[in-house]
Amino acid sequence: MRKRTLALSLAAATAITAAVALPASAAAGCRVAYAVSSQWPGGFGANVTITNLGDPLTSWALVWTYANGQTVTQAWNTALTQSGAQVTARNAGYNGSVATNGTVSFGFNGAATGTNSVPTAFTLNGTACTGSVTPTTPTTTPPTTTPPPTTGVPSDAAWVDSGQWASWTNNGYTLYNNIWGSGAGTQTIWARSGTNWGVLANHPRTSGVKSYPNTGKTLNRTLSSLSSVTSSFNVSVPSDGDYTTAYDIWANNHAYEVMLWTNQHGAVGPIAESYDANGAVPTVRNLSVGGHTWNVYRGSNGANAVFSFVRTNTNAGTIDVLAIMNWLRTNNWWGDVTVGELQFGFELTGTAGQSAFTTNSFSLSYS
Repeated sequence: MRKRTLALSLAAATAITAAVALPASAAAGCRVAYAVSSQWPGGFGANVTITNLGDPLTSWALVWTYANGQTVTQAWNTALTQSGAQVTARNAGYNGSVATNGTVSFGFNGAATGTNSVPTAFTLNGTACTGSVTPTTPTTTPPTTTPPPTTGVPSDAAWVDSGQWASWTNNGYTLYNNIWGSGAGTQTIWARSGTNWGVLANHPRTSGVKSYPNTGKTLNRTLSSLSSVTSSFNVSVPSDGDYTTAYDIWANNHAYEVMLWTNQHGAVGPIAESYDANGAVPTVRNLSVGGHTWNVYRGSNGANAVFSFVRTNTNAGTIDVLAIMNWLRTNNWWGDVTVGELQFGFELTGTAGQSAFTTNSFSLSYS
């Protein structure tokens, strides 16, 4: 049910444009634009756009080396690591596919104790991209990777962003703003941490899911290798609107989607095999598993199977997630799948004006 694409504009101030000419038989090629968007004493912000000049990519890794001891402190839309002077930016879980002549962008903040020299050489999946530097003068104030906070954002928020695909990683959890549906309005995500966060959303009450702001982890573990998966949540939600509070679990590279609905409000309903005058018809009723009682719906969303577990509304609880996943295996709804992303958040179809959704606390542990 989630669509993730990447549409970021490059706030260019210091730009590098690089291209590599390859033989006709070569399947790789790249162009890189590196822009320092802002600088301040001891730090800087930068954005990077990669253009794929070769065959379509299913994953990517961009590597460069800093000359003057710069270090990356925070990144978004990439899994970024640094070893000494060398930086490696890899695709996130949702932006690995890049078509020929397609682009992908990411950004980061960094620390610079000396001259913030711009890297002049990059490699993309081992292919060199080289070129010339066109210097300009960046701003001299610390970056905000988001618009100014709107009314209702806590003053002690560590991260605030209104970007469609904004993401932030903190203490092992990754938050996504994830405005993916058509006809969406505005939405700002904020976080004190990866487990205490919220959104201010104003979406029209038209049909179709507009967004799924969420937090979570990527397990990448086979079901049989897991001995425990437990999660606790505590949320505050508005009294009006069309939304769910829901876990979203993906397996076998998005072939399976499991949703655990802990709140259901307004004009929303699960995907099912059949429907009647009252809406979706459960495949299994009053199933007690994972510490809760659910109506279970089985359906499909295009290429992926969807299993939805819906309980009576609650704003807080603890779920034995492994017990639910094992129930699916025991009943042959799936096999020994590889569990990928396990997320928790708010699936928003429409709001009653600007509305606040808050995750007061959340935890996810597995072994």
